Amino acid sequence: MGKPKRQVLATAEQTLIPPIALEDNHVIAKIVKDEGKNLWAVKAASAGETLLVELPARFRSTIWLKRGGYVLVDTTAFEGRENKLDGEIVNVVRDEKSWRKQPYWPQEFSKSQSYLESSDDESRVGKMPPADASDEETYSV
Repeated sequence: MGKPKRQVLATAEQTLIPPIALEDNHVIAKIVKDEGKNLWAVKAASAGETLLVELPARFRSTIWLKRGGYVLVDTTAFEGRENKLDGEIVNVVRDEKSWRKQPYWPQEFSKSQSYLESSDDESRVGKMPPADASDEETYSV
């Protein structure tokens, strides 16, 4: 039998709203790889290193993670234990747009300028070649 619907909805609602401020031991990280058995390899923005983190039971079979997604990791969750885990996932970034607006969002994870927003002077894609014979530029396709 699955989890009660109210519990699933409560967990899903928690992941939609970003926290007002992050605690000192919390880090936003990008998911790199699924290691199996509810373990994930993530790349932390501040440290720049790959961490092995665990997905807690409340998120299992409720919230699905994928490579390239973002999570909030507690790096001090397993300090007292002697194991290979570097932290625990505290929250999952589902509404990325609202999380990016927060002041604590790392600059390393900010979106780069997309192709469509680039300057028109640099790109010649979709433009007609010049009509003058004096302008002898070559256009490659």
